[in-house]
Amino acid sequence: MSKQVKIFTGTSSRYLAEKIAKSYGQDLGNVALYRFSDGEFQPSYEETVRGSDVVIVQSTFPPSDNLFELLLMIDAAKRASASQIIAVMPYFGFARQDRKDKPRVAIGAKLVANLLSAAGATRIITMDLHADQIQGFFDVPVDHLYGSSIFLPYIQSLNLPNLAIAAPDMGGSKRANAYAKYLKSEIVICYKQRSKANVVDTMTVMGEVEGRDIMLVDDLIDTGGTLAKAADMMMERGANSVRAICTHAILSGKAYETIENSGLTELIVTDTIPLKRESDKIKVLSVSDLFAKVLHSVHTFESISPNFVC
Repeated sequence: MSKQVKIFTGTSSRYLAEKIAKSYGQDLGNVALYRFSDGEFQPSYEETVRGSDVVIVQSTFPPSDNLFELLLMIDAAKRASASQIIAVMPYFGFARQDRKDKPRVAIGAKLVANLLSAAGATRIITMDLHADQIQGFFDVPVDHLYGSSIFLPYIQSLNLPNLAIAAPDMGGSKRANAYAKYLKSEIVICYKQRSKANVVDTMTVMGEVEGRDIMLVDDLIDTGGTLAKAADMMMERGANSVRAICTHAILSGKAYETIENSGLTELIVTDTIPLKRESDKIKVLSVSDLFAKVLHSVHTFESISPNFVC
């Protein structure tokens, strides 16, 4: 007899989990979160999960309560005799801490991977990790999905006559090259230098931008400073338009104002992280159908490769 799949969600990702569950064809499971007066909290499954494949949807963007809530839900499911515990993390927090880039710093992504495994997760499903090698931090299967499955059809629907794909920094050149190859377009690369995190000191561009419709590609947008500076620079150099696609819309600090006052025509993001407010320049594409399809494939032991575009 096939095992039952039950989909639950943490507090911060209910908006997305509801859409994933609907696309999968069922309702969200019943889970409660009890809070103590000092701020401590305890999740509780209000229905049996014994022998079931438990899916927990939770992006781990700040605050760190979101990560700890996910860990507690995984532990509770393990202690309730769930057959499998699948952590669906549309946004994997702490992924930017994937290596020691200077002495005496933590490798946060590895620590999170260890915590998820120790809690009892048997599979991780996530999207557009900041660095592909994070998959190697886990000793359980990791299904790493790509935002290109969502973004490429949208880019094609724009019918931009002189499209060029741009990487906002050298680290994003591989991703930009994959988009450019699929769309048979030119590629442009920005080179930036930072003195500290979230602050861009200098930036230059390698490639022809005059007369082109530029599409900047990145995995996330935080303060928006890099993309805004790149867009303004490209418009000054004669670009027809500059758009950006970013999977994870962190948008911290004055990011909304930065984007709205920049030369960007449009910022296209997904709903792995909820927007703090609406903006005329920001368009949101949902990842719910993609995650639901992958969950179905995982449950039925089918290949998920058809969900990869590039």
